Amino acid sequence: MEASQTRRAVQTARATASSLGLQAEDAVVVSDSDRIAVRLLPCDVLVRVAPAAHRAASEFEVEVARRLTAVDGPVAELDPRAEPRVHLRDHFALSFWTYYEPVGSEIAPAHYADALTRHHAALRQVDLGAPHVTERVAGALREVGDRERTPALPGPDRELLSDALGGLSAAISGAEAGEQLLHGEPHPGNLLATRRGPLFVDLATCCRGPVEFDLAHAPEEVVEHYPGADHDLVQRCRVLVWALFATWRWRRDDRFPDRRHWRAEGLDRVRAALDRC
Repeated sequence: MEASQTRRAVQTARATASSLGLQAEDAVVVSDSDRIAVRLLPCDVLVRVAPAAHRAASEFEVEVARRLTAVDGPVAELDPRAEPRVHLRDHFALSFWTYYEPVGSEIAPAHYADALTRHHAALRQVDLGAPHVTERVAGALREVGDRERTPALPGPDRELLSDALGGLSAAISGAEAGEQLLHGEPHPGNLLATRRGPLFVDLATCCRGPVEFDLAHAPEEVVEHYPGADHDLVQRCRVLVWALFATWRWRRDDRFPDRRHWRAEGLDRVRAALDRC
């Protein structure tokens, strides 16, 4: 978010928490991109604040969390002191989550794989409509094909991303792999090390596809510990994951931190992943 919007979002989080009877004398921004996560004290709650235009995504995330918590999935839970819904206030959509104090800095590959295995098992127990991963790819292809939406993307790199997205999407959708609900982006930044064990966050990216698409977001060592993974499919999915990431960074209205660096890094990762395939 822009600095002024972030300040307003924090103020709105505090005001909304106070209206719910939660003490919010201090606020610490934990993350800031297209939405913010802010920790309020002394009530110690984590509030995710998004522009009201993103209300549907916030509501979807809350519903995913509710359903996975009910089947004991390894996910961050909504804060029980607030209604399990999205609160609308001052042009923002807010959801209230349990704050987990971090424990350590890294999660061992075997523990990471175990958490993802249990997460996938929990996802198989819920009946939830979610887009297929190829729909996400189709959205990225529209961005790459629209020079007004990605004006700074050089021609050769535009062709690289178009070929990677189109070719790999077709290969994955045609693969003989079981499909199910997925986290969608279970990279290390979305897996918290807590006293309860590893917990996944940022559930709005839930989609449908092969588990290998989720595995492609995790460190390579994790795949070795995940039972039954198709390693060739994981490598193809890594190309797709980095092509998606790079595409989002080249959007005209992208607000990802250090975007210039990640534009170049994303393209380099696509080329490296293609080489490995």
